[in-house]
Amino acid sequence: MILRIPKEKIIEKIKEKTGLSDKEISKRIKDKMDLLSGLISEEGAAHILANELGVKIFEDAGKLQIKNVLPGMKTVEIAGKVIKIYETRTFDKNNRKGKVASFLIGDETGLIRIVAWNDKVDILSNMKETDAIKIENGYAKENNGRIEVHLGDKSKTTITPGDGSSIKVKESTKERKKIKDLNENEENVEILGTILQVFDPKFFEVCPECNKRVKQREDGFFCEQHNIVNPLYSYVLNLLLDDGSDNVRIVLWRNQVQKLFNMNDQEILEKKTTGFEDMKNELLGKIVKFVGRTNKNQMFERIEFTPQLVFTNPNPEEEIERLNKEIAGAKEESDEQTELKSEVIESSEEEYVDDVEEDVEVEKVDIVKKDIPEKKKDTDLLEEIDDLSDLDNL
Repeated sequence: MILRIPKEKIIEKIKEKTGLSDKEISKRIKDKMDLLSGLISEEGAAHILANELGVKIFEDAGKLQIKNVLPGMKTVEIAGKVIKIYETRTFDKNNRKGKVASFLIGDETGLIRIVAWNDKVDILSNMKETDAIKIENGYAKENNGRIEVHLGDKSKTTITPGDGSSIKVKESTKERKKIKDLNENEENVEILGTILQVFDPKFFEVCPECNKRVKQREDGFFCEQHNIVNPLYSYVLNLLLDDGSDNVRIVLWRNQVQKLFNMNDQEILEKKTTGFEDMKNELLGKIVKFVGRTNKNQMFERIEFTPQLVFTNPNPEEEIERLNKEIAGAKEESDEQTELKSEVIESSEEEYVDDVEEDVEVEKVDIVKKDIPEKKKDTDLLEEIDDLSDLDNL
């Protein structure tokens, strides 16, 4: 598999190594695209710029920082602190049984989800949050826009109980935004709004081993990595959310759909035949909170929101406290603007008074000057008389 590095990652590395600003990097990338007359993508232009600046995009083999893990890497070695351990799930589909589990680890550069299948799930039984963990020979893949590291047969994990407390982990801070203020490719954004419309879930077949979408052929369902498989079903659901400033399409994948409906995977699959009309109606008008990321739907030229966290019952006290802080902040800003405006008006009035007084003084001077020419004539005449004898000539 060819490693694909997102444009944002390339720009981040260029900034880190060269100190160039976002504006300067964007300008240089645009210049490259203009120079090549549309024969290269923005991502390709960013690659060329990085090469010209001597910035290494691909990391050398060995231990990686989490932020440098890319989809398609086959022998990933990372280490970090166990942040969260998720529930182990079992499946029994088409005479195929198995289990899958995941956990979140972090280092000073970011967080990443580790996915374990079948026998590898057993490592979670001896794992606790705050443990230190080292992973070798994992493989990285992209799942719904997020990078994950999966544990294969050759993968090795080393757990040091309780030793993760000394590992510095990059804090994940979410930012509450109005829908109208959402921009493309934002991470860890929180939005709160009312559900206006819910669409039917769309179901599709995935490989039971790697969870990738499979293609149906005459000889069965084909996975590019595992050939012919007995597929499982996954699903995606869209809804429309409004917060009074604007509305946005929310795209929820399987785990988030389960949280939204408060149902497990089996219950949702059973509803596939009976329909979701009653559940959709229950959600209409409901206030919910999402934390996730934004991306641009290129086909429809619109910003969409993909949640990682779903809160179907936001805490009213927290929201009231947040609202009070916003009101207090707005009032403080308004008071500052009023005070500044008053200072400007007062300053303008003082300048006006000074100007009037200056005009009055000028008028006084002009009035005095009107009499000066006659006096000057007499003075000039006397200065022209050199001696008393000249008086006789007058």
